[in-house]
Amino acid sequence: MALPLLHQPPTDPGFVQNPYPFYDRARSAGPLFHWADYAMVCTSTHEATNAILRDRRFGREPVDALPIPDHLKPFYDVEAHSMLELEPPRHTRLRGLVLRAFTNRRIKALAPEITQLTHDLIDRFPADHDLLDTFARPLPVTIIARLLGVPEDMAPSLLRWSNAMVMMYQAGRTRADEDVAVRATEEFVAFMRDYVERKRSLPKDDLITALIAAEEDGEKLSTDELITTCILLLNAGHEATVHSIGNGAKLCMEQGHRPEGDPAKFIEELLRIDPPLHMFTRTAYETVEVHGHTFHRGDQVALLLGAANRDPETYAAPETFDPTRGGPAQLAFGAGLHFCVGAPLARLELQIALPILFERCPNLALTASPRYGDIYHFHGLDALRVAT
Repeated sequence: MALPLLHQPPTDPGFVQNPYPFYDRARSAGPLFHWADYAMVCTSTHEATNAILRDRRFGREPVDALPIPDHLKPFYDVEAHSMLELEPPRHTRLRGLVLRAFTNRRIKALAPEITQLTHDLIDRFPADHDLLDTFARPLPVTIIARLLGVPEDMAPSLLRWSNAMVMMYQAGRTRADEDVAVRATEEFVAFMRDYVERKRSLPKDDLITALIAAEEDGEKLSTDELITTCILLLNAGHEATVHSIGNGAKLCMEQGHRPEGDPAKFIEELLRIDPPLHMFTRTAYETVEVHGHTFHRGDQVALLLGAANRDPETYAAPETFDPTRGGPAQLAFGAGLHFCVGAPLARLELQIALPILFERCPNLALTASPRYGDIYHFHGLDALRVAT
């Protein structure tokens, strides 16, 4: 039986500002549907999304090597070493080495720095400002720079490189977007290669030094793997957190919520109701039947995290913000083998920063209607104008 066919341009302004009605329509068609604009089967429910995320018959690596245009080679040369795009055994080796350095102890030790930086940024707030520029962007990029051991004065370059590189993942990218992303990649790689070599000579108590020293079964990260891992941690380590802070602060101001009670549950509900990443793809590695649909080896499936997190079969009144909510874990960070390695850091930053923000600025209010950026499959604001 053919899957329901739905049409929805991901760059349509109405969809960009509010994709959730489309997700509701998709779920009403069944747990799987065919999204015509992506020419891809997609999940619409929490159960189907969670199941495929955890099913090892699906993975991130393509079955056959995809043709790469010459002008994009520098970008994909970096991607070739990213654990985000790899499967076992290479993924297992890389993730194991990274987790030897990126430990819970190291992350928890950042709490005082996150707290102090949050206060420092708030101290500098002007009367009227864009909260993304004054708070949501500088906080996570500064913390990840400190964690890695990269100079904080590099933060503007790190942001510029990261923002350019993630354009490669958004719908409707242009050749101009690709050229900007490739230039950013080349600059980022050149900086990291030089910096890693300096760290080899002058080791310090930072994540880059720990990654250099990490060893498992006699193996270490190669220089290219180390560079890609640092770029991945910098990009992923702040991009989603920026959107999460912005989306969460927006919801709090619009609906009058404040981070009270258990900060962990409050943040999980913010991540559930308006996650920063809405789509993640997998490739079938063998013939697999899911909800009556047969995937063949090489077929792709898009997992709609934003739809899964508002599934009424999983969460009662899913469009309602309820920080006391129980139920299954939200899927903003994924699940299974590729569960986000940076999730503990993102959660810590959000659990510390948002309560302090609203405690220090109890009258924080919007001064302009927030608008989401045309960056699907990410979901984050263009600006968040506020008065304190």
